[in-house]
Amino acid sequence: MKKAIAPGKLILSGEHAVVYGQPALAMAVNRYAQAWVSEQHGRFIAFDLLNLQYHKNMTMKALHKLKQRVQTSYEGFLRGEVHIRDVVKIPGELSKYAFTHLLEKVNHQLADGVKLSTHSDIPVGCGMGSSAAMILCVMHAIALQQGLHLSPESYLEHAKETENLQHGKSSGVDLQVSLRGGCLRFQQGVVHSRSLPDMPLFMVNTGKPQSTTGECVSAVASKVDHPVILADFAAVTNAMDAAIELQNLAEFQRCIRTNHQLLVNIGVVPEKVQQFITAIEQSGAAAKICGAGAIRGEAAGIVLIAAESMPQQICEQFGYQVEAITGDRLGLHSV
Repeated sequence: MKKAIAPGKLILSGEHAVVYGQPALAMAVNRYAQAWVSEQHGRFIAFDLLNLQYHKNMTMKALHKLKQRVQTSYEGFLRGEVHIRDVVKIPGELSKYAFTHLLEKVNHQLADGVKLSTHSDIPVGCGMGSSAAMILCVMHAIALQQGLHLSPESYLEHAKETENLQHGKSSGVDLQVSLRGGCLRFQQGVVHSRSLPDMPLFMVNTGKPQSTTGECVSAVASKVDHPVILADFAAVTNAMDAAIELQNLAEFQRCIRTNHQLLVNIGVVPEKVQQFITAIEQSGAAAKICGAGAIRGEAAGIVLIAAESMPQQICEQFGYQVEAITGDRLGLHSV
């Protein structure tokens, strides 16, 4: 049996502005998607997707038909005829597509049946790159089991083609962080490695936002795409970059507070989450959302907290659970 593991990610600074060519910082964190493949006699491919409580046997012929159907829906999306939510709408389809897509891209035929099992402790739909991590580890697991040797660039290419089905057009940020691990700086398609923050970090899941990333990006475009706002986002990202290099917690916290206020100003931080972050700030710590946020509802996905100690009591007051997190240095790997 071969097992592949890929980490989730958090955006530290620069969300929204990165769409307009400004820098962003993201780090891989110790929350993981896992996939493992084992031999199975016969012609069936068994899918055992544990988080979804999904168990089904399929033939490769059926998987190829599924892939064609999903691809046709995606082409409808590109023509403006289908909503992106309707391209991959059945639980487990993305993993099946990733499995089939990799084998097709490398022109590899299975000699026997296999069983693919998956599990993840990355929250779904909360800005942590759960889809990217799962796609990568599914592809790596079947490649390992079949003795296929793929370059990181190949994984990135095939995974991005798959992630497009989920997000319309993948930026590649989630995939790059999950693939490479560590902390990365992104700007206009260029990626540079950075030191991981060696500081006390915590996260709170405020819940899955009611609005999608695409909806948020579109709704706030007129506010973000302004020279002054973009310059402010770039300045705080560059300042945070320097703070991480020096492992300066106080400066890192200052940058988080500044970034949070910019996100409030563009309208992607719900009122309840704002109140929660204010309470965190009043305790001497700092916090911000780590993704697109939300333009409606009370939930905004993951909130990152930089604090000298876990703010348990404040989190409980707002009905949130808090967890300590650390950076992941390995990225996509096998065990």
